[in-house]
Amino acid sequence: MEHYNYIVIEGNIGAGKTSLAKMLAEEYQANLLLEKFEDNPFLPKFYKNPDKYAFHVELSFMATRYQQLVNELPYQNLFKTFSLADFFFSKSLLFAKITLSEPEFRLYRQIFNIIYKSIPRPDLYVYLHMDVDRLLENIHHRGREYEQELDRGYLKNLEREYFDYLKQQNNMRILILDMNKIDFIKNDPDYHSVKNTIFKKKHPTGISRYIF
Repeated sequence: MEHYNYIVIEGNIGAGKTSLAKMLAEEYQANLLLEKFEDNPFLPKFYKNPDKYAFHVELSFMATRYQQLVNELPYQNLFKTFSLADFFFSKSLLFAKITLSEPEFRLYRQIFNIIYKSIPRPDLYVYLHMDVDRLLENIHHRGREYEQELDRGYLKNLEREYFDYLKQQNNMRILILDMNKIDFIKNDPDYHSVKNTIFKKKHPTGISRYIF
């Protein structure tokens, strides 16, 4: 971890990014930033009526993510080793591209581009990849009522948007971890494999892929 001051753990819905971020932060005494999705008052309404509440939910998420990254990252606790977040600001644009109409997305992107210039960039971007069937299984087990109506098509579209975004990032260290055959929450050896892959060396700029 001495190679990095700010690490992002990202992934599709249900990939385990929050669980991994919490486990790593606890072990390494990291400054932890967790996405405050439960604070979004429009999220349950969006799942029931996405056409009506899409712009509201995405704008609320973008504002909250901005406030967290700008207000919390620069003031890292002196007793913490590094900062670790289970989200990156760019996910705002990826989700909005799927949920918003074209006119709404153009306006949203204008706002995003203005704000994005002031957002700190991570030293390492870790993407947890899981097949859609595994994601749906995880979503079902964690039992958030408003997520139970998520379908394969939506998750597949998100996966495509994530990969398209990552391919365009030429100046970031990106680590894609295929998590389909492991369970780092229940199995300690799996957790140690993931942890060692992230921290064992300073990864090069560009995309590195690991299959466990």
